Amino acid sequence: MADALPAALTMPRRGFAHWARRPGQFAVGLAFPVMMLVMFAYFLGGGMAVEGGGDYTEFLVPGMLALTMAFGLEATMIELTQDINRGVLDRFRSMPIARSAILVGRSLLDMLGSVVSLLVMLGAGWAIGWRWHGTAAEAAAAIGLLLLLRFAMLWAGILLALVARRPESVQAVQILVWPVAFLSNAFTSPDTMPDWMGAVAEWNPMSATAGAIRELFGNPGWGGDSWAVEHSVALAVAWPLVLLAVLVPLAVRRYARLSD
Repeated sequence: MADALPAALTMPRRGFAHWARRPGQFAVGLAFPVMMLVMFAYFLGGGMAVEGGGDYTEFLVPGMLALTMAFGLEATMIELTQDINRGVLDRFRSMPIARSAILVGRSLLDMLGSVVSLLVMLGAGWAIGWRWHGTAAEAAAAIGLLLLLRFAMLWAGILLALVARRPESVQAVQILVWPVAFLSNAFTSPDTMPDWMGAVAEWNPMSATAGAIRELFGNPGWGGDSWAVEHSVALAVAWPLVLLAVLVPLAVRRYARLSD
């Protein structure tokens, strides 16, 4: 860890330089989830009802915050595959640094971008009428759960990029994000879905985080008496930790075997 941390902290500087050269790409990444939030809030929100008569905007914004944690993974995946094909990672791997330092540095850069995106989305939600009604500690816990979900999904993206190895392959892989993101309670209650689909949506990690932050923010939820609904906060912690325990070792091992 003593060797890996300094190298990992150095890597985001390279990413900052890329952001400075391509500010438009970074801005589009920030604008896309805001556009989706506005579209669902104003185009579809008038026809949506929340169980118990709650405000749909306050139901929607936490779901969109969770959904935002799934957006932008393809950018990190494409940059990683480009580094593989240009020989950049081979040069890094030849240096006397820990194997995990490069991937950890890449994940730190992505997490910094995710924090900025999350702040933008919180501001956009506030602008359209969303409010949180819990304590400051509960709000901080909600943001922590969102970033934990992002960190887990990021390592899934890193592993897939290392397996795909080519940018064009990532374009095909990234469509897997959409079923995970939309087969959830982000926009509507799983009770409105077919039974099998609703059961999948209830246990979706995205649903766990969305339900947990609705509870922590004091926003209306979708109800239900299943174990997944009643223990959404516990699931929102458990799902990402389980995913990280599986994905991080696999990604580091795959990175170490890139030349095989």
